[in-house]
Amino acid sequence: MPQWNLADCLDRIAALRGGEEALIQGERVVSWTQLERRARNLAAWMVERGASRQGKVALYTYNHPAYMEAVYAAFKAALVPVNVNYRYREEELRYLLENADAEIVVVHEEFLPLLNKVIELLPGIKGVLVLSESRKQALSPDTADYETTAEHDRKAPPVERSGDDMMFLYTGGTTGMPKGVMWRQDDLYYRFAAGGLGQPPGTLEELEEYVRNAPMKLRTLIGPPLMHGTGWFTAMIAWLTGGTVILMDDPKTFQAEQLWEIVSRTKATAVTIVGDSFARPMLRALENTAKPYDLSSLSMVASSGVMWSQETKQGLLKYLPQSMLVDAFSSSEAVGMGLSITTAAGAISTAKFQLTDKTRLFDEDLRLLDTQPGTKGLVGVGGNQPVGYYKDPEKSARTFVATEHGRFSVPGDWAVVNDDGVTLTLLGRGSVCINTGGEKVFPEEVEEVIKRFAGVKDVVVVGVPDEKWGEAITAVVSANGPAIDAAALKAFVKQHLAGYKAPKHVVAVDEVYRSPSGKADFKRTKQVAMDALGL
Repeated sequence: MPQWNLADCLDRIAALRGGEEALIQGERVVSWTQLERRARNLAAWMVERGASRQGKVALYTYNHPAYMEAVYAAFKAALVPVNVNYRYREEELRYLLENADAEIVVVHEEFLPLLNKVIELLPGIKGVLVLSESRKQALSPDTADYETTAEHDRKAPPVERSGDDMMFLYTGGTTGMPKGVMWRQDDLYYRFAAGGLGQPPGTLEELEEYVRNAPMKLRTLIGPPLMHGTGWFTAMIAWLTGGTVILMDDPKTFQAEQLWEIVSRTKATAVTIVGDSFARPMLRALENTAKPYDLSSLSMVASSGVMWSQETKQGLLKYLPQSMLVDAFSSSEAVGMGLSITTAAGAISTAKFQLTDKTRLFDEDLRLLDTQPGTKGLVGVGGNQPVGYYKDPEKSARTFVATEHGRFSVPGDWAVVNDDGVTLTLLGRGSVCINTGGEKVFPEEVEEVIKRFAGVKDVVVVGVPDEKWGEAITAVVSANGPAIDAAALKAFVKQHLAGYKAPKHVVAVDEVYRSPSGKADFKRTKQVAMDALGL
């Protein structure tokens, strides 16, 4: 079997696709030919700056064609692309760049002042490319203009590439300091090729044939930030079908009306979102529009990262009867935990996926469990998975487990075996599990019920210190209209879940805080709750 390098794959695809669209944002269109040339120029510049083989390229921008061009450039130069959360403040940014051993930084001009505050503490950085839209930034000798560099023709850098070349995906850090998840490109190919849903082509020649006659040449509109795995990974999936990555016109704020207008304008075939935080505004936009959008091209809406309620899915299907709604259960450390697919013809319930030879349950000591109905454990996923966390062998050993049935990634998500003995229901991440009176409660399970209560716009459930219970379940809620009746909300939850899972406190906020990807920031939300409760 060949060792797959993603730059080799993309080079072949670019040669085949030529003038067809590789990237679209607003009026800007980058063809595959242009993409390959610009990535080659950027790759050569990085090597000229002294980037070492498998040196790290930090991507510190909003969603922009430059983000994906720089990913491709890093692959071409046998460098490692690294995502940077653009919401980080000074100390967080310094920590990540230092932890990643960043050598090249691609930065949006808006973030350059913050980068300049920490760069003197990072002597390993050898060059900075500034994505300048205003052209008002004064550039230092170690800094170059991104667009000028991308357009200045250079020869391809003389580097050796292999399937062992890496890509780093740093976790969000909402429950602790971010960790760099190390993915081999060979493993990523087997996860992403053929749209991530079919058997990947086995040779470069078969890949070429697949691209020529792709059963689904994806035109994927990316809703969440590329700095998170959901956006980045689905963009790579689209490219490996020879397809097109479409970015929101305004990458700084999510606007559901804009998303539907772009689908209509670009004839997108797929949209990537993150659960209800995207899907609910999208549904409201469809319900409230004065003129219908042309959504006939859209065959799939895919979500990953957080749970996506059946009520919202059914609402969307009224407007997208031809579409497949795909709920993918994956994380930075484990791709392929399962899928929940909903169509107008039928559905599999939210958070359910199947127990297979590649999906097993483990106990808290990371021992394989014999599964039967009612068994609760940590989900482990086998097959092509990351090799570990960068510079953290202890955490790697706790997450990536070798068994007699193969190697599994066990990132900390709990699930229970359903009565059929075959499917699992995802409960949530153990790191945010609430221990109240000795009972373990997973926030997502409670959130799913609260979202169905009339008037609730959004909710995050956290545990706050409590003298009697250890932790008290607390719902931090935003409303669509009048204030939520806390007593009625608690009673509603008790109708659907065991009484100990009902919130002891309800804290009202104007907006529930989430990251740009739509994921809850449990640390910040918990502090908001404690401040409101005087704890």
